[in-house]
Amino acid sequence: MKIQIVLFDGFGELVAFAPFEVLKRANECGAEFQVEMVSSEPKREVVTSFGVKVMVDDYLRIDNRPDLLIVPGGGWNHKANFGAKREAEKGDLPKLISELHAKGTIIAGVCTGGMLIAASGILEGEKATTHFLAKDELKESYGADVLSYRIVDNGNIITARGVTSGVDLGLWIIERFAGANIAAAVESRMEYERRGVTWRNP
Repeated sequence: MKIQIVLFDGFGELVAFAPFEVLKRANECGAEFQVEMVSSEPKREVVTSFGVKVMVDDYLRIDNRPDLLIVPGGGWNHKANFGAKREAEKGDLPKLISELHAKGTIIAGVCTGGMLIAASGILEGEKATTHFLAKDELKESYGADVLSYRIVDNGNIITARGVTSGVDLGLWIIERFAGANIAAAVESRMEYERRGVTWRNP
């Protein structure tokens, strides 16, 4: 399974690196995930919300479409000069998210990455979650049916609630696509206990 985490200037460190490490650990426990970080546009260096410089080898594009795309948040709630809010205003990344979704890529968001997904238009009328400070905006501006669960899985769109929920999202992705035994093995190896409830579309 090919999984990409898209990075843009101002992304939150934990919301991107947490699911990255969890999913990489899954391969040590028997999963077969190809996990990579890619930039939102054709460039090699991306700067995090706290100024860490990250080098990537590729960028997000249709002709290298992942099976699952993880969209982190960062900078939305305090309207930073760079981050998820800025990416939504620019419009390029939301447009690409919509196109990837239409072609069958499963889209997952961590924290206010869910707002970037909403800006693509694919969350209108759908159940979703995001950071508590953005929940009203997700409902009122983007028409999502906002739930308070840790993770909301609609099948082809998955959203995870707050900054630390990227760990739980990673474990849920492992459970869904590689099995509960591997998810439990990763959880044990990382000495982590999953938090909250996952709502899944029946």
